[in-house]
Amino acid sequence: MYIYMTCVSNVFHLFLCCTCGVPIPPNPANMCVACLRTQVDISEGIPKQVTVHFCKQCERYLQPPASWVQCALESRELLALCLKKLKSSMTKVRLIDAGFLWTEPHSKRIKIKLTIQKEVMNGAILQQVFVVEFVVQYQMCDDCHRVEAKDFWKAVVQVRQKTVHKKTFYYLEQLILKHKLHQNSLNIKEIHDGIDFYYGSKQHAQKMVDFLQCTVPCRSKTSQRLISHDIHSNTYNYKSTFSVEIVPVCKDNVVCLSPRLAQSLGNMGQVCVCVRVTSTIHLIDPSTLQVAEVDGNTYWRYPFNSLCNPRQLEEFIVMDLDIIRDQKLGAGAGVRSNKHTLAEVWVQKTSEMDTSQQYHCRTFLGHLLNIGDLVLGFDFANSNINDEHLNKMNPHHVPDVVLIKKSYDRSRRVKRRNWKLQEMARDREGMDTDDERQYQDFLEDLEEDEALRKNVNIYRDASKIPVESDTDDDGAPRISLMEMMEELSLADATGGEGADMMTD
Repeated sequence: MYIYMTCVSNVFHLFLCCTCGVPIPPNPANMCVACLRTQVDISEGIPKQVTVHFCKQCERYLQPPASWVQCALESRELLALCLKKLKSSMTKVRLIDAGFLWTEPHSKRIKIKLTIQKEVMNGAILQQVFVVEFVVQYQMCDDCHRVEAKDFWKAVVQVRQKTVHKKTFYYLEQLILKHKLHQNSLNIKEIHDGIDFYYGSKQHAQKMVDFLQCTVPCRSKTSQRLISHDIHSNTYNYKSTFSVEIVPVCKDNVVCLSPRLAQSLGNMGQVCVCVRVTSTIHLIDPSTLQVAEVDGNTYWRYPFNSLCNPRQLEEFIVMDLDIIRDQKLGAGAGVRSNKHTLAEVWVQKTSEMDTSQQYHCRTFLGHLLNIGDLVLGFDFANSNINDEHLNKMNPHHVPDVVLIKKSYDRSRRVKRRNWKLQEMARDREGMDTDDERQYQDFLEDLEEDEALRKNVNIYRDASKIPVESDTDDDGAPRISLMEMMEELSLADATGGEGADMMTD
């Protein structure tokens, strides 16, 4: 049975639905859409709830069979990953459209609205829209399993420095924190003369070695050990070890150069003071203010050692001081320092104030010293030093005293210090009781050397309120507020209950 509908120019034929009798345009099934949907469900066989696995540690989703991918919420990558879960059950339908429906970020639910088409009775094409819910379940990936185990590693970087003081390691720690190179390490272990970094891949270890070679003067060696071998697939499993040796010279060390090296650096004196260790060793001649930089390759060709350690420095008091205005250098002389002032001083040990023994020397600290100031230096006149290059020098060219740095009251400096540094989380073994004093020395070096702290992130210590008074101002260098950074914490971003909001 059919009905004619007349129009101005056309005649439309409307048929009655064979089930409900509603007039409809003709179609191969002779049924209306509502009745057709009651008879046929084209979404049959497509699951309406699917599970996806998510690793909380690295924030990656599992893409079967064994790969983990990084996907943001409501991203194209996440949509493709979810649709792959339904691919096997959608072989008989045609996907028209897919999109996300909004859900709470912490609900562990991802909803996708799908539009599909399928040919049904007698060639009729039926389109249907439905929602598939994906339930997020937590599962730790293999990489994070290895990180949590802490004893599984495929590569280790062993950093060593044969010195008493750890100033170079403290500086290196701040560089690693600033560039976030410690994030890929499985474990960090500190031992007596160095530190070990453990990694899950050789590439991460090689990246650390490349960084060390660019930031500190060092040399490295590589070795590997065969763990297992699959003869069928011809695959090998190795454990790699990278040994990095940093030059055994720290800031404020007194060194004696070989005659050949001193000549190549501009005919500077053999007895020099190390004023800074960055990617090169920065040296200054205390008798002429000549400065030079020694890189790692040059050092290993012409090695030299420190003549004293920080514990051997003695305290002197300045009795007389004379600034040297015009200092003429010989032919072939190198570059002179513009940040220091050359001076001749008479000093006396504070432990020998009851005697008349005084020492005369030249120093590069003329811009800092005044009569009556305290200064730390190394007493060559009363020391027994066993050094290959120093023993061959003319005794008249060896100074009686080499002054290193001006001395300030440490308790006052600690009291008014309103800044701090971050530290790496690491295991400590065989620690020395002198580490706290060495760390305070490094903090004082940052206050005194502006060029050194340019590469270090310094944070304002909100828990410490410095006490200011006129009597405490002894002229010690300080770090301005402009050079400090605000340390961001979770409470600053989400309020006092931020930690509770992030938990499940």
